[in-house]
Amino acid sequence: MLGIIGGSGLYKLEGLEEVRVLQIDTPFGKPSGPIVVGKLEGKEVCFLPRHGPDHNIPPHLVPYKANLWALRELGVKRVLSVCAVGGINRNFRPGDVILINDFIDLTKGRESTYYNGVYSPKVEGEDLPAKLMREGKVVHVDMSQAYCPQMREFLAEVLKKHGVPFHPSGVYACTEGPRFETPAEIKMIESLGADVVGMTGYPEVVLARELTMCYASLCVVANPAAGIAGYRLTSKEVLQMMAQREAQIKSVLRTFIMLLPEERSCGCQNILEGAEV
Repeated sequence: MLGIIGGSGLYKLEGLEEVRVLQIDTPFGKPSGPIVVGKLEGKEVCFLPRHGPDHNIPPHLVPYKANLWALRELGVKRVLSVCAVGGINRNFRPGDVILINDFIDLTKGRESTYYNGVYSPKVEGEDLPAKLMREGKVVHVDMSQAYCPQMREFLAEVLKKHGVPFHPSGVYACTEGPRFETPAEIKMIESLGADVVGMTGYPEVVLARELTMCYASLCVVANPAAGIAGYRLTSKEVLQMMAQREAQIKSVLRTFIMLLPEERSCGCQNILEGAEV
C-alpha cells in the first residue's frame, strides 16, 4: 500500500472511495492527525497531513516517529512525501518541481531512529523492525540511496505524462525551523552542495527507511531562500505557491497512485540485512 504525507498546502486528497478516517495510537504517541484510508481505481492508499489537518503542528514538533509507525501498522510499504522548499540552486525557480535524491541533516534535537538498543520500546509485530527493537539491537542503516530509485523513476514518468517540467535530482538540506534561515546560513548550506532547503524532510526519510519502506519526496520550490530572494520571506507566499500548484500536484498524485506497479523491485525492503550489530 502507498502512503502519502502532505506538506504545507496539501491537507486533503479528494476522489477516494470507501473512505475510512482512522485515529491511531502508536508506541511513539499519536500521529499528526487522523489517517484517511480509501481506494482510487481499486488501489488502497493512506493520506496523512504532516502538519495536521489545520496546519497547527510546527516542523520541529511533527511526530515523525508516530507518523511512520502508524502508516506501517496500516500496511504501508511505500511513502510519497510532498514538500514545499526554498530554492538555493540558481537554476531552480519558484513553482519548479524537484525529485530529491539526497539530503543533508542540519537539525538539532529530533529523534531520528527507532533503534535505541536496550532503550528501544518492546513493540508488537512480527516483521524485522519490530523484532530488532524488542531484542534491543543496535542498527546502522545504509543511506547510499535514501530515496527509492524505483519510485523516483516512476514519478519522473508520471510528471512527463502530465507535461510537468521537473528537475530529476536535487539535494535537500533540512534545518530545524520553525524560523527561516539567515542569508549566512543559506550561503553555508549552498557551499555544502544543497539545492533546496526545508524543515520537514528529516528524519522522515530515515525513519521510513528504518522500517524498510520505500520513500520518495516530490518538492515544490515555494520561494528563493534567504539572501537569494532579496526580500523578506513569509509563510504566506509559501502557501500561495502551493495553492497555485495544488490541482497539478493532486493530478500527478492520482496518476501515480493508479499506475504505480505493485511489485517493489528496488531492494528497499532488504535494507536491514546486515545492518544490526
